[in-house]
Amino acid sequence: MDVSSIVMYLGFVLASYSVVGNDTIQTLGTFLSSNERKRWWVLWAFAGGILACTLIFGYLNHAGDVSYGRLEKYPLPDPFEWYFLLPPIILLLLTRTGIPVSTSFLILTFFNPENLTSMVTKSVWGYVVAFVAALTLYFTISRLLEKKFIENPITRRENEVWTVLQWGSTGFLWSQWLIQDFANIYVYLPRALTPWGLAFSLLIILVILAYIIASKGGTIQHIVRSKTNTVDVRSATIIDFSYGIILYFFKELNNVPMSTTWVFIGILAGREIALNFMLRKNEGRRAMFRNLAVDLTKVVIGLVVSILLVFAVKYLATL
Repeated sequence: MDVSSIVMYLGFVLASYSVVGNDTIQTLGTFLSSNERKRWWVLWAFAGGILACTLIFGYLNHAGDVSYGRLEKYPLPDPFEWYFLLPPIILLLLTRTGIPVSTSFLILTFFNPENLTSMVTKSVWGYVVAFVAALTLYFTISRLLEKKFIENPITRRENEVWTVLQWGSTGFLWSQWLIQDFANIYVYLPRALTPWGLAFSLLIILVILAYIIASKGGTIQHIVRSKTNTVDVRSATIIDFSYGIILYFFKELNNVPMSTTWVFIGILAGREIALNFMLRKNEGRRAMFRNLAVDLTKVVIGLVVSILLVFAVKYLATL
């Protein structure tokens, strides 16, 4: 095996761990928070089953391209130089600090810097749409539903119904997220996988997913836990379904990759502001805006780091 092949497969493994570790909590964070009492392997079997089905469906319906066509403008480098390992390594380091960095900007920009503008534009619009949608939704339902959720603990019978609804909404959201973010992982592998390549890559991702779920989401999970009542299965269901609908909208819009991180932060921000204004009567409002500003600052830092990294790599390549 030559050096280029080693970099390609090592890059895939590092990208898998970095992307799953950083981005999974966007979609499974509320699910993990509201199902803390369940055994981790049950949650993993559920998430892993949907992942496998989504991956195989894309493989069968896109001539071996599991990215659902999102890598059409990202040709495979020939050869793979060592510096293509930098994006997942840096992403891995930033994930350890709890910074919700965009994997799309950090990884995909390396393979096609010219597509950065379209990715940024779509991602910013994703934040705006998610923020406005969540703000509108929660201004409407906060007193009708969220106030009830906060003041009235869920009963056993309600929990059974809402658990089914939540697992359904999480499954829908998880599949839509995977369709967007498979591109960030499989950008390191051939665009048309062989059956053996599909099986190998699926095994790697499932093992990594098991570790992430068993460790209860890692440091990024703090962002989810810091928001109002996200551990309530009823609230988690509404968050997941809203997020899934918005990702579905942008998936159908075009095949340009986008940062799902920006959509995630936008939904949490709109929801938190609406709940605060409708339910708390000025309590902790300054702290709330400060926390939301910190969340947004972190994703902006991720964008800036990505852009700087592209120029740094271009410089290294000319040495």
